[in-house]
Amino acid sequence: MPDVPADPYASEAVATALPAATVVPLRDGPDGLETVLLRRDKGLTFAGGLWVWPGGRIEDDDGPSGGDDPMAALERAARVAGARETLEESGLVVEPDELVWFAHFTPPIGPERRYATFFFATAVGRDVVVRPDGMEVHEHRWFTPERALAACRAGEIGLSPPTWIVLEWLASYPDTATALQTFTAGVPQWCVTKFGRVEGGMVAMYHGDAGYDTDDPETQGDRHRLLMLDSGWRYERTNWPEREGTT
Repeated sequence: MPDVPADPYASEAVATALPAATVVPLRDGPDGLETVLLRRDKGLTFAGGLWVWPGGRIEDDDGPSGGDDPMAALERAARVAGARETLEESGLVVEPDELVWFAHFTPPIGPERRYATFFFATAVGRDVVVRPDGMEVHEHRWFTPERALAACRAGEIGLSPPTWIVLEWLASYPDTATALQTFTAGVPQWCVTKFGRVEGGMVAMYHGDAGYDTDDPETQGDRHRLLMLDSGWRYERTNWPEREGTT
């Protein structure tokens, strides 16, 4: 995993986005690792109708900012925000200090409302009860990562690019303990998105893709991208283990 940049908010795309946090609850089911996704109400302006993890904007009350280490202060606030939003949207109680920060996603400059989002993972009990808030969220489902991706391919659910990519990562782990151990031992993946056009659709590129620095998705070389084609979505990453059903 690439290191967190020394000053990640030096990026204009990140600095001009609203700080936010998302929590990925994990548990072990009969077929391995599972995660819960919530369907946002179709009438919502942001991500309406998509299936997401609980999360939202970091509020002033979530923690102090600044100090000698502004990034550490922001991470602490993100943990509090993630736990708060998880309780509000799903009824699940998670502890801020037990959240494992494993990624940070920021969309490119463009949309009026953009979020620079910390992604945290945490284990929850097999028998926890999810209670959607009935306002932003009305439905929830537990999925294995593979089944969530298959449901999106079949048009049963809608996913955002970061959700798709994180599900691809989660599909590499046999159980919750392995996923959390791997995330804890590594460093967060810092993903500032760049979009490009390719034949048959769009592509989201991330650091490590040959087209990322050139702003040209046709540049030959290593790949770290999500192809969002009319024929379907496909995650490509150099040295990434291919799995059955990923194309």
